Amino acid sequence: MRRALTLGLALAALFVSAPAAAIRPFITDDARVVGKGHLQLETYWRRDDLALQHWILPAIGPNDWLELTLGGVHGIGNISTREEGYDIAGPVAQAKVLLRETIPNRPPGFALSAGTVPPLGRGGFSAPGWTGFSYLAMTQAFFKEDDFLIHANIGLSAIAAKGFDPVKFTWGVGTQVETIYDFHLIGEVFSGDPYVAGAGAAYQVGFRIIFNDHLQLDGTYGRGFTGDSPMPPFFSSGFRVVSHELW
Repeated sequence: MRRALTLGLALAALFVSAPAAAIRPFITDDARVVGKGHLQLETYWRRDDLALQHWILPAIGPNDWLELTLGGVHGIGNISTREEGYDIAGPVAQAKVLLRETIPNRPPGFALSAGTVPPLGRGGFSAPGWTGFSYLAMTQAFFKEDDFLIHANIGLSAIAAKGFDPVKFTWGVGTQVETIYDFHLIGEVFSGDPYVAGAGAAYQVGFRIIFNDHLQLDGTYGRGFTGDSPMPPFFSSGFRVVSHELW
């Protein structure tokens, strides 16, 4: 169960990332892409009673409507059992297609994402079988571009491994509100961890500091609140860097 739960936490973070596989620090993805000619790096650490994870999720925008992400996770597992060891898993591969641009005070934007995780790595982070996922992301923007945002996802995850549900429904709803000096508060609820039967829903709250179009910092706290095996409390912090247009 420890291994399944640790991996479930890792994959929950992935279903977000568009990234960046979901834009940091959300698990619920936004309906945006990085943009033509831009490179993006999202990296963050995540700590709970079971593991210390470090995610590295670089992405590229080959054109105005497509974002490609390839990354992975490493860190220390088995913390609670005092049998700590170095764990690593990946790669996480994801493609995100922009269907409709998000424009403030107009109908919402939409994007479609799909990806896969192979059963590669060592320790508790490695997947027990090939995993695939796909979801539709929606973003509604109010006032100016990032003043008040609502994100929603709905999708499916599938895993080819004995003892796991082959297909599972996933969903998430999140919001971001700007306060002062580009300091944003965020909150979300999400569900659909493919690696933990009965994990139920979880929430996450935190902040984003958006310095400019190229750099942001964030921090969050979250935990599960429903299900037979709720997600344990966790903390995370990271940053996002986006290049200038390179081509």
